Amino acid sequence: MVTKAYIRGPQGTATPRLLIDTGSTYTVIAPAILKSIGCDPATATRTIRIFTGSRPENPPYVKILQLSCLGQVVENMYVLAHSLPPQVYVDGLLGMDFLRRFPIELRPYRDEAVLRKK
Repeated sequence: MVTKAYIRGPQGTATPRLLIDTGSTYTVIAPAILKSIGCDPATATRTIRIFTGSRPENPPYVKILQLSCLGQVVENMYVLAHSLPPQVYVDGLLGMDFLRRFPIELRPYRDEAVLRKK
């Protein structure tokens, strides 16, 4: 399932297409998109060790001012700056660091993500 997100940094905004990935601990956004909003991965002071399908990597951990997706908003969120293979056709992954904050129910058979009532 792919969704459009809205991200804001100190120098602009972007609307990346993110794959909803319950197997990803972290939200991942392409470095070029982060750089375009003023969150340059080259200036990150921290990296996080992750294990991709091919090998372990240490992408930069970058703070963005806002991530809005699936009708929910998180301010001052950290994301990983990492590019996915070009054949994936998305700009990143919406990981569990975002999803676990909200009572979101994924309905893949209907291609929907809905907010559950408490």
